Amino acid sequence: MAIAANLRAAITVVGPLADDVAADLALSAAQVSLLVSMPLVCFGAFALVAPRLTARWGVETTSVVALAALAVGVVARSAPWVPALWGGTLLVGAGIATLNVALPAMVKRDFPAHVGRMTGVYSATQSTFAAVAAVVAVPLAGVHPSGWRLAFGVWAGLALVAIGLVAPQLRGARRPDARAAAAVPPAWRPPWRSALGWQVACYMGLQSTFYYSVITWWPSVEADGGVGAGAAGAHQGVLQVVGIVASLVAGRLIDRSRPRGQSRLVVVFSSLSTLAVVGQLVAPGWWAAWIMLLGAGTAAVFVTGLSFFGLRAEHHAQAAALSGMAQAFGYGLAALGPVTIGALHDVTQGWTWPLLALLALKVPEVACGVLAGRARVVG
Repeated sequence: MAIAANLRAAITVVGPLADDVAADLALSAAQVSLLVSMPLVCFGAFALVAPRLTARWGVETTSVVALAALAVGVVARSAPWVPALWGGTLLVGAGIATLNVALPAMVKRDFPAHVGRMTGVYSATQSTFAAVAAVVAVPLAGVHPSGWRLAFGVWAGLALVAIGLVAPQLRGARRPDARAAAAVPPAWRPPWRSALGWQVACYMGLQSTFYYSVITWWPSVEADGGVGAGAAGAHQGVLQVVGIVASLVAGRLIDRSRPRGQSRLVVVFSSLSTLAVVGQLVAPGWWAAWIMLLGAGTAAVFVTGLSFFGLRAEHHAQAAALSGMAQAFGYGLAALGPVTIGALHDVTQGWTWPLLALLALKVPEVACGVLAGRARVVG
């Protein structure tokens, strides 16, 4: 849970203070956009490297190194020097990307009978701290002369706390990798060569594309439907709170479905956010119902995608490889979503066609999820 708390806070703190950073460092709008998007690009790029690190160093050592890189990056990003801002942001993205891959492997190894539940709990944890970081960013920046630098840098402490909890696991016999080594065969099938591995990766990529498109543009969609700009922004907080609860519920349902697979759950979870988009199209005045359905659906689908890393793998090493593959593909695809939806809005001068495009995206998402949800493993 301490590791999970670090997975999004250092990213969500940037958005509310982006204007302050730009004014202080004389950054252009394009540079500010790069500051926000660089960690997401790192998520995809470093997800390819992380499985090799976990295989060579073990999950604990890899996690400690990644947390240390994250802490250094957070501090460097807060320094009064523009190159440090970019170098620190790169370290933040690399550290979180590595932890994104290592954590599902740790869950598979240490909680093999409760993959869904533990995935739901750590997903809820990361969402909670992400929301807290966004909420306290502006007030924290206003209570100290260093302004946004303090609001950025304080989150290094969270990484140090996690290091303090994980580091004792590195000592000799207490290292869990030593106990789990016998469970990993000398040769096992890489997910890149498996149809099931690609089904999981495509499901992760398509649901991530939908999620990041919604997070980026839903306030604008609501504003176009008559909701005030301030209220539309506040609705994102409602979405996050509903998502935290949905993550916990989805995790328990996923564990209960293990003998028969998760294909039915995929359909149910995806239908929630599908109904939200349809509802926004036909009855935008019922925003409360749609934002709650959207929050529950996107969170439950996300937890399902993360759970597949452990459920569709035979052991934690294969789970790390599947996690790295799916997240590299998934975040690479997700980066195109908001840009494509925004371009479609510009061309059509409205939100009807972009929302219909999101609905169309649900068809291959559900298809891949149903296939990935079958009770089988890679190899």
